Amino acid sequence: MHNLPQAQSGKSALEVAITTAKEAGEILLSHFGSKRQIRRKSKGNLVTDADIMSEKFILKFLQSEYPNFSILSEESNPSAPTTDYTWIVDPLDGTNNYTFGIPFFCVNIALAEDEDILLGITYDPVRKELFRAERGQGAYLNDSAVRVSTKDSLQTSLVGFDLGYSHERGEEMLNVANKLWGKVHCLRAMGSSSLGLAYVACGRVNLYFHRYLFPWDIASGLLLVREAGGEVTDWQGKPASFLATEIIASSDQLHHEFLAHFGQEQAPK
Repeated sequence: MHNLPQAQSGKSALEVAITTAKEAGEILLSHFGSKRQIRRKSKGNLVTDADIMSEKFILKFLQSEYPNFSILSEESNPSAPTTDYTWIVDPLDGTNNYTFGIPFFCVNIALAEDEDILLGITYDPVRKELFRAERGQGAYLNDSAVRVSTKDSLQTSLVGFDLGYSHERGEEMLNVANKLWGKVHCLRAMGSSSLGLAYVACGRVNLYFHRYLFPWDIASGLLLVREAGGEVTDWQGKPASFLATEIIASSDQLHHEFLAHFGQEQAPK
């Protein structure tokens, strides 16, 4: 196990990340369903005042505990260098769900050293579900260890995906979904890539795919799925880093079947 520096308060990095995510989740929950200030970043891509409040709290708390660590964060610091120790933060994943009143959103916090993810937290404040993983220590939902699904065929699998904010990429995903229809038990557009990955880690979703992602969307989820015994690769079958924009996450067997249909040669361009 990687020995991480202790925080200024003497807490472990995992304890700091959990506390931060839970507090940020309460901020989101306290404003959920109320009238919100909303700004449009691009087509379909919104940011709310709750995003900003959550992020301000997270950044202030992490900086107070680890003043020498970098922070890569969606709203205020999306291009921070990812060298040495870096916190990777999404203060609200599932913003469209949140904005329209759908209770399916979360807070993401991961810690990386260079490109190695050391710990990941995905917290769903509505359900009080905290998904956590430390490298080499397994994946957990609250206090219970979790594993990826044992489903061995797409035909019996629930497959999740999302469209992202690119019109072209969204059409590609719909094209893949159309080809999958009839080859899977059912399909779900999740509205949160982070919860999609967390649900793969705990076996609720058998396979999740996406082709329009950012580091804060997936950093914690990559570790969660891998520590739960699953795989996360790009669409060529190579292990994905948190800098990947395209991922497939599932158990080993489903991965091979999906890639056979939609791998390098078949992937939409």
